[in-house]
Amino acid sequence: MAFAIRFDRTGGPEVLHRVEIEVGEPGPGEVRVRHHAVGLNFADIYYRSGRYPVTLPAGLGVEAAGVVEAVGPQVDGFRAGDRVTYTGSPLGAYSSERVLPAAQLIRLPDEIDSVTAAATTTRGLTAAYLLRRIHPLRAGDTVLLHAAAGGVGLIFAQWAKLLGINVIGTVSTEEKAKIAAAHGCDHVLIHTREDVAARVRELTGGTGVPVVFDSIGATTFDGSLDSLSRRGLLVSFGAASGPVPPVDPMTLTGKGSLFLTRPGLADYIADPAERAELAGELFGHIAAGRIAPEVNQRYDLSDAVRAHHELESGATIGSSVFTL
Repeated sequence: MAFAIRFDRTGGPEVLHRVEIEVGEPGPGEVRVRHHAVGLNFADIYYRSGRYPVTLPAGLGVEAAGVVEAVGPQVDGFRAGDRVTYTGSPLGAYSSERVLPAAQLIRLPDEIDSVTAAATTTRGLTAAYLLRRIHPLRAGDTVLLHAAAGGVGLIFAQWAKLLGINVIGTVSTEEKAKIAAAHGCDHVLIHTREDVAARVRELTGGTGVPVVFDSIGATTFDGSLDSLSRRGLLVSFGAASGPVPPVDPMTLTGKGSLFLTRPGLADYIADPAERAELAGELFGHIAAGRIAPEVNQRYDLSDAVRAHHELESGATIGSSVFTL
């Protein structure tokens, strides 16, 4: 019998529970996929806690990799036995198998195993659009990256090094600082004990950086603004410490005519051609060994409660996956 992790009310990790499910056959434009690995992402906490509203009861998870088991009518390009990965709505990746739209699938190269795919599809495509679509970064540019030892951060730093971009990374501990440095960060700041904006100014000769990539949110937002050079761009793409406060546009003017964007991955992979291009670049780097994802936490899918506790506490490093 297939199973899934569901929640009937919002709250802490304890609201998650396992249920048996009937998956059924795929309809027009759909496929049934048996999961081999499921991605664990910080956004899963937002859905579970109620920060991102969903209709309850609900499944959880947006990312998984596995094998196509059945194909419905009007599906072109996929057949039973194909190895695939995906990221995006609808929720429900925390399951042993599921039916979903074929349009979401990305075919996996032979060199990429399911665990690597589940650990890097969301994080890797996020790093891809941050580096390749948000701002015209050039070799020699210096950027500030928060959460540099996280799943996105470790991929981002390695990719930035390939592009000749210098990265000032922030982390919360000495252990994470060593890992971030080993994966491409040119400078690593421990934000829990350093004035990040002051150190960024020091490292850039007083000018600041043209772009800050901030997935932490509330606790780092002001420092991120103060780290930017004139007409710099703050890319706020997450809120691990809580949502950022309301921003008076005059604040941006007063700090150097700054720009602020709050992007979402979905809008950068909505176009199938663009998604294929970004995925091809990502998996090409991984297959060639130019980017080495760190899958440091592996959990049984039935152990979702413990996995969420550890992710939410900040105890994890790199990427986390569920295996089946």
